[in-house]
Amino acid sequence: MLASADALQQRLRPAIAQHPYPLLFATVSGAHLYGFPSPDSDFDLWGVHVLPISEVVGLHTCQDTIERSETLSDSESQSEFELDLVTHDIKKFFQLLLKRNGYVLEQVLSPLVVHSAPEFQELKAIVPDCITHFHSKHYLGFAHTQWKLLTRDRPMRIKPLLYVYRVLLTGIHLMRTGEVEANLVTLNSQFQLSHIEELIQQKDLKSEAAVLADCDPSHHLRRFETLCA
Repeated sequence: MLASADALQQRLRPAIAQHPYPLLFATVSGAHLYGFPSPDSDFDLWGVHVLPISEVVGLHTCQDTIERSETLSDSESQSEFELDLVTHDIKKFFQLLLKRNGYVLEQVLSPLVVHSAPEFQELKAIVPDCITHFHSKHYLGFAHTQWKLLTRDRPMRIKPLLYVYRVLLTGIHLMRTGEVEANLVTLNSQFQLSHIEELIQQKDLKSEAAVLADCDPSHHLRRFETLCA
């Protein structure tokens, strides 16, 4: 089940407070955004930081990407969870945005906002104007990469299969409407693929490493080829 933005803010705000630079925004990505987290899913947090002039202008390379992985405690549930935090400097982020990168579209337009500066709303208003038909290449490329990873494993795992369907449906929806929708449950209310709900239930009841009960990939291969076309 997709957690609310308010609940995620309470849970993830301590990690944001420790960031060494001011943040333009930080949003949730990964399985929690896509609508199929497992009980053991970690949290993927993406954002944009703003480097000071002293680090941008000079001879030394600045920290245009900061990555941090850690285990945090949730005082309310008395449990621990894994957090992966990745932020880009604002210059690098804008360069990725102008290169038709679907990930950065999803980050800015994620409904699960953990932190935002006043300028974030202005950025969200600008981003839709950066969407072009070239974004289809991003989603097709990612889908083919995930399919290779999926078919390499025996037995096949549910998580990479859900990623394949998620990225293809997101790409098709984006090309049809110009709108970014990353939640597979929401997307499937439109596409009505009968097996999606069952796959999500299997993953939710098991773990990140859950495998397909039926290892024959032919059905999913036909779906994959149809959606790619």
